[in-house]
Amino acid sequence: MANDLETDAEAVQAIFQSLGGMEGLSSPAVAPPRAAAARAAPRLAMLRAVYPGFLVAATVALASTWLSQHYGAPVMLFALLFGMAFQFLHEEGRCVSGIEFSSKAVLRLGVALLGARITAAQIMSLGAMPIATVVVAVAATIAIGYLAARALGQSRSFGILSGGSVGICGASAALAIASVLPRDAKTERDTILTVVTVTALSTLAMILYPLIATGVGLDHVRAGIFLGGTIHDVAQVVGAGYTISPETGDIATYVKLLRVAMLLPVVFIIAFVISKRGAAQAGPKPPVPLFLLGFAALVAVNSLGLLPKPVTDAANDLSRWSLVTAIAALGMKTSFKELIAVGWRPIAVMLIETFAIGAIVMAAVQIFH
Repeated sequence: MANDLETDAEAVQAIFQSLGGMEGLSSPAVAPPRAAAARAAPRLAMLRAVYPGFLVAATVALASTWLSQHYGAPVMLFALLFGMAFQFLHEEGRCVSGIEFSSKAVLRLGVALLGARITAAQIMSLGAMPIATVVVAVAATIAIGYLAARALGQSRSFGILSGGSVGICGASAALAIASVLPRDAKTERDTILTVVTVTALSTLAMILYPLIATGVGLDHVRAGIFLGGTIHDVAQVVGAGYTISPETGDIATYVKLLRVAMLLPVVFIIAFVISKRGAAQAGPKPPVPLFLLGFAALVAVNSLGLLPKPVTDAANDLSRWSLVTAIAALGMKTSFKELIAVGWRPIAVMLIETFAIGAIVMAAVQIFH
């Protein structure tokens, strides 16, 4: 079976076989290429097709990172908003295939490299209670999201997508889950809406949750578990945790990485269920999520201590850049008009999910720790 990158390459070649034809130019007749040149031609054609759109997405990611570092706002939110400002580039022209490539292949690379952040030792060092709390909270949040979406007239896919995003690791989880969900006319819009909302909620949580933790009298350990178990994005967890104390920051980070580790089984389960349902309906099966195998392999190799720190640092940096570039590309595929048209119901679903995971984790740290 072709891997994800090959799949994207074939799609690009099928849609954009001739860049000259797109520009109204005739294709000159050429002599038959030699065997080596014939093998290289499709790769060169794909590179020529995708580089304009990829370059635009990467430039937006670079600008978003600079602004985030200088003004302290979430880089994912900057990338989304700037990407939406360039939505016209996805309507037609040479950038379309590169934007599609960035929102798919580059996204999968970024998710796979998240595995370099996690080791089994980090997870086991937390003890049984935080692990059980995280597992129950993530599963319950996805289930509540599914039920809330149905109650408010939203699709099952949106309930799973938003519940996984809130329960696991914010924008990164949204992108990973969206890549294995059935694709329809609303998939891209739902993904963008989820990323925008979860980023905004995570930023608010970074400000409010430390006040809640200290207000109810949580010690440093319980505050770390609460912050790491409830705030959506990794960066906001780190910011909130170290606002209270270094000990709280360390514990919050480890608990958050445990939630990130839940990404692998959750996405595998979703992909498995969709595959079985597709087989029962005699429809096409979704592609095997090979990027998740890369995620699992990196976790295993990193747990064995085989990855030196410079390699893990480089993998983390590349993962971050890939995800920001992918979000910029997703922004280019969606307009503000489409987001406004969805109304208040999807946002209400995500608010319900956020309150649910907060209540579950708070109850756990108060009762069992």
